[in-house]
Amino acid sequence: MGSRSRGGRHLLLLLLLHLLSLHSSLLPWAAVSAAGGGGSGDPYVGVTIGTAVTNLLSPSDLPEFLRAQRITHVRLYDADPRMLSALASSGARAIVGVPNDELLALGSSPATASAWVARRVLPYAGANSSTPGLIAAIAVGDEVPTALPSALPVLLPAIQSLAAALAAANLSSIPVSTPLPFSVVLDPFPPSQAFFNQSLAKSFILPLLSHLANTSAPLMLNLYPYYSMMQSNGVIPLDNALFKPLPPSLEMVDPNTLLHYTNVFDAMLDAVHVAVKNLNATGGGGPVPVLVTETGWPSYGDRRAEPYATRDNADAYNSNLIKHVNDKPGTPMRPGAQASVYIYELFNEDLRPGPVSEANWGLFHGNGTPVYLLHVSGAGGFLANDTTDRTFCIASDDADEKAVQAAMDWACGPGRTDCTAIQPGQGCYEPNDVRSHASFAFDSYYQSQGKAAGSCYFQGVGMVTTTDPSHDSCIFPGSKLLSNVTKSDGANTTTAQTSDAEGSAIWRLRTGRETGFLFILRWLLSLSVVLITTNSNFWT
Repeated sequence: MGSRSRGGRHLLLLLLLHLLSLHSSLLPWAAVSAAGGGGSGDPYVGVTIGTAVTNLLSPSDLPEFLRAQRITHVRLYDADPRMLSALASSGARAIVGVPNDELLALGSSPATASAWVARRVLPYAGANSSTPGLIAAIAVGDEVPTALPSALPVLLPAIQSLAAALAAANLSSIPVSTPLPFSVVLDPFPPSQAFFNQSLAKSFILPLLSHLANTSAPLMLNLYPYYSMMQSNGVIPLDNALFKPLPPSLEMVDPNTLLHYTNVFDAMLDAVHVAVKNLNATGGGGPVPVLVTETGWPSYGDRRAEPYATRDNADAYNSNLIKHVNDKPGTPMRPGAQASVYIYELFNEDLRPGPVSEANWGLFHGNGTPVYLLHVSGAGGFLANDTTDRTFCIASDDADEKAVQAAMDWACGPGRTDCTAIQPGQGCYEPNDVRSHASFAFDSYYQSQGKAAGSCYFQGVGMVTTTDPSHDSCIFPGSKLLSNVTKSDGANTTTAQTSDAEGSAIWRLRTGRETGFLFILRWLLSLSVVLITTNSNFWT
């Protein structure tokens, strides 16, 4: 998610939005842009792949996984050769990233940029490459204006140097851009009045847009309706953020255009369109298309601070987003011009610091089991290894903890369930709490009984779910295992397989090779948005 910069709030703007609202009486990943990798072709849905994950699928296992899920567009946060070599057999196209800590070198030296292209791109996209279509675009940095503002002066030179190096290698068809945080857009509602932060508009964004137009590259943006809703203090209805239908009286209406907005995502996109138009950026390549390089919804968070980070909401947002892109409606201002999007993210990055939700944006756990099942009918094979026929037994969230403990004691005792995996030091011991342990014990019993009627009752504290409760190295008995788990004598055990990229900080940490103080410093910087936000921006 980059730094997922959060904008401020302005009470008057929130009240205005409220009054206006009252006055207005997985998935065809490949088939579903106004902007693809290069800004043309049919819109599609891709996924981002971060690697701050324990027990992550190895690069050699990833291609089969992507093919099984019908995922054909991915965004990487670096250009790790092992990852690119693995993707070569997957059939997917990849946006490769330049980490923020490499910007200074690339922006200061065209020779360094040429060497980077020769080392990171040519083996996978050059004339002599066996996979000329693998690399779809290059994303230079990630949310640099907020994540690393000190690197902003070298960002555009880095983009220009990389684009020139690609052109020299006859690879000008690979666009080069940079993912920006939505917080660079101020006063985004009504969309017709949006504009770019003035401290960045003429010094950075206008030259960037001119370069993108001249090279037929998209404007990359990370858009999160989740944060817009969270920061609106209840003004933005949850259903509006989740693409769910609202009665006309609750729809957002732009008073200048009288356009109705049925979802926050489209309103954010139109705000960007207006901000771009207001800068009057022109170039030989025509209008600059928008490519959404990150969007998504967390499936879990702190119950008090992040009450909307739930599996049901994550399922609703991502499922409806996929349908929205697939239907190609465009936005109210630009009907039919549908932007392509990348869902953040493929795997839960449990090693990410920050709030609880930071580790819970993934569609899958690192071992390849789904966090939840998307509901997208007719999606051309998304979730091809369909798990809807699988059910699991877990402890009910609202059940009394003492009753859950008693039921677990019975399952692991008289019920003769193998509870070895929840003992100290075993794969399912963490998290060390009653509900988590009981869920494993309940599912063990439930599966051993052939999922017979009544085998998940447990005096009313058990519940059946179609969502695989496996997590990290803990694989539940009912889960279909992919590659990094073995079963021995009926017991659920995990193998301590080592990733092909073990030891590579590029593979483990999406943000590059930083460790210790530098990593913490950059995380703190990512929380500092004061340089480019004002109190009027609540859509970020």
